[in-house]
Amino acid sequence: MKFSPWLIVTIILGYICWGITAVSGEAPELATEVSVHTSKVIKTTLHRYISAYGMIEPEPARNGKSSASSKIAAPMAGLLMQIYCEEGQQVKKGDLLFELDTRSSDALIAKAEVAVEFAQKNFARKQQLNITDNISRKLYDEGEQLLQTARKDLISAKTQRELLQIKAPLSGTVAVIYFKVGEMINLATVLADVINLNRLNIAIRVPSPEATDIRLGQSVAITVGSSPVTAPMNAPPIQRGTVTFISSQIDPLTDTVLVRTSLNAYVGLRSGQFVSVRLLVEKRPDRFAVPVESVVSNDGGSVIAVVEGDRAKQKIIKRGLRDGNLIEIEGDDLRDGMTIVTQGMYGLPPETRIRVIK
Repeated sequence: MKFSPWLIVTIILGYICWGITAVSGEAPELATEVSVHTSKVIKTTLHRYISAYGMIEPEPARNGKSSASSKIAAPMAGLLMQIYCEEGQQVKKGDLLFELDTRSSDALIAKAEVAVEFAQKNFARKQQLNITDNISRKLYDEGEQLLQTARKDLISAKTQRELLQIKAPLSGTVAVIYFKVGEMINLATVLADVINLNRLNIAIRVPSPEATDIRLGQSVAITVGSSPVTAPMNAPPIQRGTVTFISSQIDPLTDTVLVRTSLNAYVGLRSGQFVSVRLLVEKRPDRFAVPVESVVSNDGGSVIAVVEGDRAKQKIIKRGLRDGNLIEIEGDDLRDGMTIVTQGMYGLPPETRIRVIK
């Protein structure tokens, strides 16, 4: 019995289709398994900060206290003859720091002393004559006036010489000396800077929209060596201070407000040094928070992946305040200690099997 070639082909294709159907019906469903790291939802107190740069400065004169720094200027012109201090030296108020050429003043003082001596002797004779009424009142008064004038001239000459001896107006450290012995000094020329390093503060320029949240007494964290934007927000500060001054004016050129904060003594910081500061402006207690990497944004908003057994399922949440590596979240059915995916969250399907990497 012969079969048609088309019949044979039809029978073969039928067996193939039946085999494929049988295999597909019996094979188990293949499930994707993703390796992830996990963490927990925690309830904690979150903080809101204002980050900015600040510069170390001596305290300005305020509330009855004198300034913590001074520029030592020459009260008169002259040749710089002696320097009695050096940079970095501790000095006390009233210590002699510089001396200008005193030769002309010394000559004036010597001349004035001779004039006083002559006037004193002259007036003494006239006092003796006045006892016996052998001198007119006019000559007596002239002798007394001559003595007073000579004494005033001597005082003036000594005062002028004292101006040539330039003394420290406050106790502190000699920060910079600008001249050398033998140089000519003009009137009001700054010779040196003296700073009280135990009275430093930080001057911060805060954008005016953010300055409305700043209050006196708020805490300030101070760090060195990194920008306030890129520095880890939970990095330990080298020191903490408080807000001591908030300007009532806005700088029209920079749209910023000047804020000053306290700085403890003996912290190793120098005047003119830039630091990074974070001003604590708000505390939010009892908030749910998760690591930043566990929150992913998509077209539907922000989601986290909640772990239940060996599966992870995405859950829509609302982002809130970020504090360091933590971010506040809000949503339904959140609880403290809930397990969530951290590393491996990006690109995770809405629901999938997972394998937790220890």
